[in-house]
Amino acid sequence: MQTVFTADKIFTGTDWLPDHSIITENELIVDVLPVVSLSPDTVVTKHSQIIAPAFIDVQIYGAAGKLFATYPTTGSLQKLYEHCVAGGTHYFLPTAATNTIEVFYKCIDAIKSYWDQNGKGVLGLHIEGPWINKLKRGAHIESLIHSPTLDEVKELLAYGKGVIKMITLAPEVCSKEVIDLILSNDIIISAGHSNANFDEGINAFNNGIEAATHLFNAMSPLHHREPGLPGAVMQHSSVMASIIPDGYHVDFEMISIAKQIMKERLFIITDAVAETNEGLYPHQLAGDKYESNGILSGSALTMAKGVKNLVDKCGIELSEALRMASLYPARLLGISNRLGMIKKGYKADVVFLDEALSVT
Repeated sequence: MQTVFTADKIFTGTDWLPDHSIITENELIVDVLPVVSLSPDTVVTKHSQIIAPAFIDVQIYGAAGKLFATYPTTGSLQKLYEHCVAGGTHYFLPTAATNTIEVFYKCIDAIKSYWDQNGKGVLGLHIEGPWINKLKRGAHIESLIHSPTLDEVKELLAYGKGVIKMITLAPEVCSKEVIDLILSNDIIISAGHSNANFDEGINAFNNGIEAATHLFNAMSPLHHREPGLPGAVMQHSSVMASIIPDGYHVDFEMISIAKQIMKERLFIITDAVAETNEGLYPHQLAGDKYESNGILSGSALTMAKGVKNLVDKCGIELSEALRMASLYPARLLGISNRLGMIKKGYKADVVFLDEALSVT
């Protein structure tokens, strides 16, 4: 059975189409047509001011009081999915920060069970740490941070085969053998919580690391005498980077500067956490951000709010802001052939927005 959505304007990922409709069937887009071409008896399921490709968040820790690493259950993932959808995000990588191997295993088990129950939205696990630099640990637990052994990595990758999608690590604390092993398992490595200098960063990107985690946060600084990891990210021709557009983690003007340099290589994440007093990472809401043990930790963003901030605070055109929340993360994850655009044959995953960019 076909379902029809119409909008004042549809953003396909490349173009704006005024007064168009999306025809879907079996969860796929079968056509995108002008509204006037619909037959008079067509039943429209939903009309919206704006329809755009659904958002993809590659770094989010929890929601509704359930930090995933603290409560690694299918119930936590379901709450996270419901939270994400309310903010326009249909696909995401639940993320676990520096922790014990047992916690990572429990997170892997929970995702497997969630998939077995036909749970929606979860694309895989993002592990951030513990193979990071203590000097740039941010809110991560220092006692658990270390350089990995080859056997340790083999064991984790074997247990998490098919589940682990991304690992954030500091390239300067990991051997070439470790990095090559992770890459050989078709896992995205993102450089983050790193004190790498410019040369170390460029070398890492030239040798297979294809992304950087929350640009500017928890990494060596951009300096006119030593460009550091941010300089390497911006100077490299292909490496992508996530950035947190809440105005606390990165000044909006710096996001604008980075965007002008990186163009399609820059995308957004929420880095959102949940308020909790349990586990290794107690997070307390402090205004519009979260703190853990007095240190800035995660954001209180939704992807929709992030898109609005890009437009209102960073001077980025709406079409590009929408791509930064959908098409570009899809490219990093290798799924832009089915997600991130409104196009015949693509998954029928869209977000409905009003003119204020609120999810309707």
